[in-house]
Amino acid sequence: MSLPRALAALRPTADGFAAAIPEDWMQGRTAYGGFSAALALHAAQRLADDLPPLRSAQVSFVGPLAGEVSVSARILRRGRNASWISAQVVSEAGVGLTATFVFMGAVEHSPLHLHDVPLPRDLIPLDQAVPLPLRAGPSFAPNFDRRFALPQSEGKEPVICWWERLRDAEGLDPMVALILLADALPPGVMPLTGPVPISSMTWLVNLLTPQPETDDGWFLLRAAGNYAEKGCSSQDMAIWNTRGEAVAVGMQSIALFG
Repeated sequence: MSLPRALAALRPTADGFAAAIPEDWMQGRTAYGGFSAALALHAAQRLADDLPPLRSAQVSFVGPLAGEVSVSARILRRGRNASWISAQVVSEAGVGLTATFVFMGAVEHSPLHLHDVPLPRDLIPLDQAVPLPLRAGPSFAPNFDRRFALPQSEGKEPVICWWERLRDAEGLDPMVALILLADALPPGVMPLTGPVPISSMTWLVNLLTPQPETDDGWFLLRAAGNYAEKGCSSQDMAIWNTRGEAVAVGMQSIALFG
């Protein structure tokens, strides 16, 4: 079941809505993190019709989420130019995800212009990129089209870079679709560890555009591990559109059980 279909089946509650986590959006015993975060963002957006664009999301993956979940949100502060909204996703096991979203309008008189998120070196153009095997990866992987974006390296490096797009984004808010997609890569250190159990702990995403746009739904995703010690890993993340424009950057902390 795609996210658009899951959203169409939501049941309103007193403080938000109830939703079912589809089996094909699971990652082991919990929901794929991008799916849970997208539900939380959808709940936040429903609180007001006049919110400015999303500019930052701070997500904590507290516990496993499966089956039916309750999603709620509340406004923390609405300023003249920025709004803070918290959201959480709860299952029978308790709180599974908490998030704080910051929505901010443009400051038109600001003179500073800085765009320094360069594309990866040796990038394979989308039309020349080789698709990943259809059955490779976790159970949620078939919800995406995926292509290798960098040549195969002779040595193992803590970097994963793929072209990806949602197979069904019809009717989704562009920011919800981007958050759904943004967590789709394996951890950057996976080339060093091989397939081991992992658990995302925290995730920070800063949006570099008020309206994510690309061609035919494709985005370039990159995860680069920069630290791993005693099961705790940290990585930098970035997303570009098909025109080479950076649309988001982030960081993530990941627990490695192997």
